[in-house]
Amino acid sequence: MLNQNYLPSWYMSILAKYQAAFESGDIAALNSIIHDEFTFTPHVGDAIMKKEDILAFAGTDTVKTEKHRILFENDDVGVEHAIAHFSNGSTSEAVLSFHRFKDGMIFATETGATPLSDDYKLVGDNN
Repeated sequence: MLNQNYLPSWYMSILAKYQAAFESGDIAALNSIIHDEFTFTPHVGDAIMKKEDILAFAGTDTVKTEKHRILFENDDVGVEHAIAHFSNGSTSEAVLSFHRFKDGMIFATETGATPLSDDYKLVGDNN
């Protein structure tokens, strides 16, 4: 199991590399991180996206994410959470992503999400 607390400061996990490359639009880095047989099964619709689809979204304003947290990662799978904002004006979402790795790359991703309303407050937050 990958324990981020005991890794050298220069080490970046697969998911950390993916997050940085996707946000910056670094297509070369994404090509080395995403497996050629990659599939992405989003939480809405019946579409299954491929590597080329992810490369087309990278670095654009189609989807912007923030507050990334890698919840778990080892050599086989990774789980992360982020807040996603969409350029089409749809409601921002809290997104949980499950990734499977193959040959040291992201092979498959599936997401689940909860829409966040503008007036959302954490339970117990009185502000």
